[in-house]
Amino acid sequence: MSPVYPFDDAATARAVVDEHGALVEWNEGAHRLLGWAPEEVLGRQAAQLLAGDPRPDLPEGPRWGGTLTLRHRDGHAVTVWVLVNRRAPEDGGGLLLATPLEDGGPGAPDDPLSRIALMQSPCAMAVYDERLRLRGMNPAMAEVFGGVPAERLRGLRHSEIGGHRQSEDFERHMHRVLTTGREDDARTYAPIGVDGRSSAWLARVSPVTDPRGRVCGVSVAAHDFTEQYRARERLQLVNEASVRIGTTLDVTRTAQELADVCVPALADFVSVDLLDVAEHGGKPLTGPPSMPVALLRAAHSSIGPGAPEAVAVTGGTEVYPATSPQGVCLVTGHSVVLTQEADDLEKWLSWDPVRSARVRELGVHSTMSVPIRARGVTLGVAVFTRFEQPAPFMPDDVLLAEEVTARAAVCIDNARRYSRERETALALQHSLLPRTLPRTAAVEAASRYLPAARDGLGGDWFDVIPLSGMRVALVVGDVLGHGVQASATMGRLRTAVRTLADIDLAPDELLTHLDDVVARMSAEAGTEGGPGEAGASCLYAVYDPVSRRCTLARAGHPPPVLIPPDGPPRRVELPWGPPLGVGGLPFESVELDLREGSVLSFFTDGLVEGRERDTDAGHRLLCEALAVRTGSLEEACDRVLRTLLPAGGACDDVALLLARTRGLPSSQVATWDIPADPSLVAPVRKRVVEQLDGWGLGEAAFTTELVVSELVTNALRYGTPPIRLRLIHSGAHLICEVYDTTHAAPHLRRAKTWDEGGRGLLLVAQLTRRWGSRHTAEGKTIWAELSLDDDE
Repeated sequence: MSPVYPFDDAATARAVVDEHGALVEWNEGAHRLLGWAPEEVLGRQAAQLLAGDPRPDLPEGPRWGGTLTLRHRDGHAVTVWVLVNRRAPEDGGGLLLATPLEDGGPGAPDDPLSRIALMQSPCAMAVYDERLRLRGMNPAMAEVFGGVPAERLRGLRHSEIGGHRQSEDFERHMHRVLTTGREDDARTYAPIGVDGRSSAWLARVSPVTDPRGRVCGVSVAAHDFTEQYRARERLQLVNEASVRIGTTLDVTRTAQELADVCVPALADFVSVDLLDVAEHGGKPLTGPPSMPVALLRAAHSSIGPGAPEAVAVTGGTEVYPATSPQGVCLVTGHSVVLTQEADDLEKWLSWDPVRSARVRELGVHSTMSVPIRARGVTLGVAVFTRFEQPAPFMPDDVLLAEEVTARAAVCIDNARRYSRERETALALQHSLLPRTLPRTAAVEAASRYLPAARDGLGGDWFDVIPLSGMRVALVVGDVLGHGVQASATMGRLRTAVRTLADIDLAPDELLTHLDDVVARMSAEAGTEGGPGEAGASCLYAVYDPVSRRCTLARAGHPPPVLIPPDGPPRRVELPWGPPLGVGGLPFESVELDLREGSVLSFFTDGLVEGRERDTDAGHRLLCEALAVRTGSLEEACDRVLRTLLPAGGACDDVALLLARTRGLPSSQVATWDIPADPSLVAPVRKRVVEQLDGWGLGEAAFTTELVVSELVTNALRYGTPPIRLRLIHSGAHLICEVYDTTHAAPHLRRAKTWDEGGRGLLLVAQLTRRWGSRHTAEGKTIWAELSLDDDE
């Protein structure tokens, strides 16, 4: 250690030995003591200068004082008392050796440095001369310096006595007081004493003057405020824990935050192990767990990169017996502290040879296991370990660890409750969404649903609903808000849409009825007579593969994007409709003629909206992704999500539905106008049989002829012209439709024994797979679907 200030460097013999035993510093005082010039000894082994034992057994610890016999350059032995400081790695490591060459003596009676009253003061006091070399100190200060007598240290500088970086900083402070003549206070936190534990000191440094007022030295009065310093550190750690722990509702992230906060402030290594809830039936554990107990390593943190102290891997499970510190901690609910001083560390770790070996390898001297409990529920255990910090865990450290762990336990419990509720709600939501899309002759469809990355649960939904006449309804909607309530509302609206679609309402009429449903739900959700907050948006479309027309209407929902077979994607312009639940405003429908192979893209706003882009930018990205025509619709869905959604997930839940239209060839559709004369029904039946023969469906002719006869006769009897019959053949199904201009809906009735009529629709219901009616602006259509599958 080179002199900090340009004082007489020959008053102390000082040398520094590195960790390999070589001399790396040699001052003028050492030259004066042993006669060796610096260039003659630097780089040589220090043991070569010993006249006695070539390798003295220096005790462990940061400081040692004792007598060494050294070899002078001319060959004679020199016995001196040497103060040896073991330097920390951040101070360069190795050993600092120093011995005073000038005692200075007690001084004359009128010496101002001798008049300082030191001996009776309980405060640690020392006096340094104008060269900042120790002149005297009282027993309290000698105790601070490890009990080394004052006469042994007299003549050394403070940096030579302390031997660490903090002592050099304090010596600079002393020099400032010496040169300015103004007293000042200094705070330091440094390892002082033979045990190596760091203590906090408040030192008052004052100038010492002679009768003429000249500054001839400084006095130091040191006060130990370690307890106050550590109390402030504990409070700071608790405050930091309240800010840094629980930033998310993720169990693993919260456990990692607990470990990170406590390293290195409280321990050198911290591990957090949690009970596996699945092994306990998914229920929280209110009492002590059964032994042995399996714990999941949720997180760990270390002062070293890569956490070399860890025996268990993150995400792995370890089984702990009742005799382990973790087991005792969980069973008793109290912290367990083990120290090398108490000679119980090896005994407690004897159950695990791997851990015992790691403890010996790292020099672990103290561990502390703290239970993680919140709201009466046992969650796991946190283990704190020290091996670099020299001091073992004290009672205050235990209280601090318990306080921080208790705060983290509440956050972990919150995260677990949220995760459990989120999983339940997601299961509910997925049960309300279609598991698979129906295969229809009208469209080929693919879909995706992604919950929000943070909120996780929303009210987005989609659906594909087969309708009569080979038509299909395409639906996408979004309920206001997030959470279980939004999912429940979504389920009710999806059911309502399916019910309204089953009676074949036009899109604008369906949205009008759905608007009333949402308004009633909002009123039901209100409290104290006021309305609740229930709102939603919806886009409803009906596609007919025979006419290849699509009718669409929207209620506060983004319009779809259309990808023609040979053109670029474009947004479909639809009249704006108010969100559902507003009431009082009409909805409008639009008809589109679509060529076969056109793709309609329905989506919720979570797909195109984002924190870092506006809606228009999202639409541009969507069109770019849809413009790529390679691959299937499933691949197109994945491509859209990769293009528009960030890697960490969407901010809002996302529903996406792609539908590629199909057309039914005219050869599969036959239409006849029915004359108003009932006597002409027979020729119509004949044409139907001929058409079935042309389609190769002769086996279904008898049943079809009966159904057609009953439907046409019913229209002639109760309907008004014009009347039209249409047959649609697609795959395994044959559809018979009869149209007339009467709006009265047909219904089944039970005919009495002697009634001559009233059995037509009942016969149709028995002979067909399903039947029904749908209304149009001009009238109604009664339809019946026959299955051509032998199994049905």
